[in-house]
Amino acid sequence: MDEKPKAYYCSPIGTLEIVGDADGITSVEFVDDAPRRANTPPELAECVSQLDEYFNGKRKTFSLNLVLRGTEFQNRVWRELLNIPFGRTVAYLDIARALGNRNAIRAVGAANGQNPIVIIVPCHRVIGSDGSLTGYGGGLWRKEWLLDFESASAQTRLFDAR
Repeated sequence: MDEKPKAYYCSPIGTLEIVGDADGITSVEFVDDAPRRANTPPELAECVSQLDEYFNGKRKTFSLNLVLRGTEFQNRVWRELLNIPFGRTVAYLDIARALGNRNAIRAVGAANGQNPIVIIVPCHRVIGSDGSLTGYGGGLWRKEWLLDFESASAQTRLFDAR
């Protein structure tokens, strides 16, 4: 089996490894070890560009082809995550309700934790019903950073619009 093309993006909160091909992005995750120099394959250049725009406060939504590979339930959860607006948060219970099963909170949490495309599929925007920051595969400090970053960017945009 051929290995899919990879690209690396150095974000303010760590290096992201992007995996995908002409069909779309299959994975974006934080990595500790990345090549010192790596060329960006052409099929991943737009993803790198959009991540750069996001981290520079110029992009609130992503427009990329995503190839989400998981169970039917995981895919439903991940698609629901894509509906969470920039700068906003929802609770796991909200996602479970949106999927029509308020008792699926733990299953939603498990699917959220298996999200293979961080930031772009914004699993960091899901918090506990009591407002607490709960698990994040990249570490709670990154989740907090992302939420603070988006909140500040959203407030700046509202202020600039006046």
